[in-house]
Amino acid sequence: MRDAGKAVEQIRAPDFSGKLGRARWTICAMLFAATTINYVDRQVISILEPTLQHAIGLTVVEYGYIIGGFQAAYAIGVVFAGAIIDRLGTRLGYCLFMGIWALSAMGHSLASSALEFGMARFSLGLGESGNFPAAIKSVAEWFPQKERSLATGIFNSGAAVGAVLAPVMVPWVALHYSWRAAFLITGTFSALWIVWWFRHYRRPGEYSRLSAGELSYIQSSQMDLGPETGVKIPWSRLLEYRQTWAFTLGKFLTDPIWWFFLFWLPSYFSRHFHLDLAHLGLPLIIIYTTSTIGSIGGGWLPAPFRKMGMSAPKARLTAMLVCACAVVPIFTAGFLQSEWIAIGLISLATAAHQGWSANLFTTSSDMFPKSDVASVVGIGTCAGSIGGILLSVGTGWIIRITHTYVILFVLASSAYLLALLIITLLAPGLKKVEVPA
Repeated sequence: MRDAGKAVEQIRAPDFSGKLGRARWTICAMLFAATTINYVDRQVISILEPTLQHAIGLTVVEYGYIIGGFQAAYAIGVVFAGAIIDRLGTRLGYCLFMGIWALSAMGHSLASSALEFGMARFSLGLGESGNFPAAIKSVAEWFPQKERSLATGIFNSGAAVGAVLAPVMVPWVALHYSWRAAFLITGTFSALWIVWWFRHYRRPGEYSRLSAGELSYIQSSQMDLGPETGVKIPWSRLLEYRQTWAFTLGKFLTDPIWWFFLFWLPSYFSRHFHLDLAHLGLPLIIIYTTSTIGSIGGGWLPAPFRKMGMSAPKARLTAMLVCACAVVPIFTAGFLQSEWIAIGLISLATAAHQGWSANLFTTSSDMFPKSDVASVVGIGTCAGSIGGILLSVGTGWIIRITHTYVILFVLASSAYLLALLIITLLAPGLKKVEVPA
């Protein structure tokens, strides 16, 4: 049977050297743009928080509730987002969630109280929850297995690009126009993206500008994903698979670390190194720029392991091990006296997280049929958001009690190795699920 499988693979995977088009990378570019906009919208609130204190009387406690509300809405929305996108398809499903997201982002400009602002933020969380389930499903549709982690790493790097663009763009708009204009403009970017996506996105078999060679290449390694219109696994039954729990627990343990890097690093540099607002920008730009390199590099990392003779699952897990080990040195960040050493270690950790994330996302399409990828990603991302809420609340209490970040960086340094251990125990070799007949 194994020899027969190899023979079929050879027939379905001919040499495409020099015959490929670039349509799939255009799709990847659209996913990258969406993720960049996602993180710009997400960062606006943290940048404008001091301004909002004076503009609408927003207190620190209210700000904390708004952050928690956003994460709660994201956790709730992402579960339903996966199922909705699996049912509607990526073209319509992505447009639906981006539409909610765009209206909510622009709706912040109309807020005049903490309650109204919180409602807009909650709605934004619901809209943004559709981004990653739709993007991962798009990658599963448009890329062969060996390119999926690279494509995921490229579009996922938009998270870091958005985190860099926000502190560059938002203050300028707020200072030259108003804080309301900052929310309005970022929401407009989302609306423009919807037009771009709806006009140009189709599945590979329906894309008129896709060459026959590229279509064959995309489909060459998709025989392992199950039929395009095969039996869809009910959401309730997905929880019965060990593979679902492997992905979900991996997200639960490691997604909160990225939330920590995103929302608490300015506080860390301010409290630990006494950096004021005028000097916070450069460390954050360095860190998030490095994380962009990590996202793309981490997505590429399984390729050399494949060339060394490893199977695709083993290469994926080895790349995740490398990323997990690269985060470990961050446990010293709570003790450091040099801000530049701290910047270097945190940059390495954020880059490693993004590389880990690109490969972790791709394990969902490694283990599940295309028809269920968005649902699985939704469940896992929901768990990651719940973990983010718990860590956000816990972070405030830890800092209040200990006045240091030591415990937090120790937790961050160990989360990835623990997650990888759980993944390998629950889904050894990233074994594919057996689709019910």
